[in-house]
Amino acid sequence: MASSSSIAVRELPLFPLPEVVLFPGRPLPLHIFEFRYRIMMNTILESDRRFGVLMWDPVQGQAAPIGCCAEIVQYQRLPDDRMKIRTLGQQRFRVIEYTREKPYRVGLVEWIEDAPTDDDLRPLTHEVDQLLRDVVRLSGKLTSQEIELPENIPDSPIELSYWIASNLYGVASEQQTLLEMQDTKARLEREAEILTSTRNHLAARTVLKDTFPDPN
Repeated sequence: MASSSSIAVRELPLFPLPEVVLFPGRPLPLHIFEFRYRIMMNTILESDRRFGVLMWDPVQGQAAPIGCCAEIVQYQRLPDDRMKIRTLGQQRFRVIEYTREKPYRVGLVEWIEDAPTDDDLRPLTHEVDQLLRDVVRLSGKLTSQEIELPENIPDSPIELSYWIASNLYGVASEQQTLLEMQDTKARLEREAEILTSTRNHLAARTVLKDTFPDPN
């Protein structure tokens, strides 16, 4: 483990969002209307355009301890000083402590990365990619729609793991768990489990649909 003196630490404005988990390399559009966050964004635009996104748990009433830095890549000012911004996920971070609460939260954070590995992750990456395509194919068959995956799906293990995690819907707590993992292999293995379960469920529904077609 790195010593505290070698860990990159900085202050970062923090933006808690209910049930939203941002991943490195993934886009996040936002509509800024709360007064305190309008102040935050105007301040950020005068500096390095970066702030931290943390998932807010409304049940626990607190923000997650690990989040992802967002960089504003485009913005549009609207009436009443509201803003539409497009951001892109950068490094992940862990909140060490909150240094300010008003008018918005600022925290002292340290950057975190996946641990390096000597394992060949290509077979696992290929398996996860294939499972993803199976899920999309079966979803299309069930809904009688042509669903096409983007052509630019990452092929590197870590980037693919972020891409898949960011495209899981309605499971923010699972996404947060994947964000907090610092082992690429473990993240991909968990995603393989999720996709396998989803594929099996869809396959069973497809069999039912083929066996008992809708009379309409």
